[in-house]
Amino acid sequence: MIPRTFPPAPGWSPDGHRIKAELDYSRGPEKTWVYGGLRVADGQQLTMTASSRNSVFYQQFLQLLEDADPTGDIYVVTDNLSSHNSVSTRTWLEDHPRIRHVFIPVGACWLNLQEGWWRIFRKAALAGQSFAGPDEITQATRLATAQLNARARPWKWGRPAPPIRQLRRRYVYLL
Repeated sequence: MIPRTFPPAPGWSPDGHRIKAELDYSRGPEKTWVYGGLRVADGQQLTMTASSRNSVFYQQFLQLLEDADPTGDIYVVTDNLSSHNSVSTRTWLEDHPRIRHVFIPVGACWLNLQEGWWRIFRKAALAGQSFAGPDEITQATRLATAQLNARARPWKWGRPAPPIRQLRRRYVYLL
């Protein structure tokens, strides 16, 4: 291999490997949380950004879910985060009987169909991005949600059955 005689492109190390940006994790006023809901029957999603992950913002998100689906019962499959099961959230849920919580067991996130959607959402909205502030995260969230809803289809749990393989050639032997 011939060594380079020119500097590497931005985002690449001198030895030819792509530099991966580390996630910036911090607690502070610039942190933004994304709440998301998936309607499994038709694949439509609803997202909301918030400056904190507490009961007040969670109840605002539940209100958005209720407004987006005005008829019938709403089953919210969720984890055991304290804001999902706080006294204020349980009191709020008593005033909204259409919304029912179903808590998944601890350590069993694969039971929640929303987890697969989060993977797709993060790839569409957040992967490879660098945001200057919460407003840009909110804009990226809205845009990605609109794009995913434009091609939404019902969600099914599990993998589809493999296609039945047809024989490529049929040989007929005549004697």
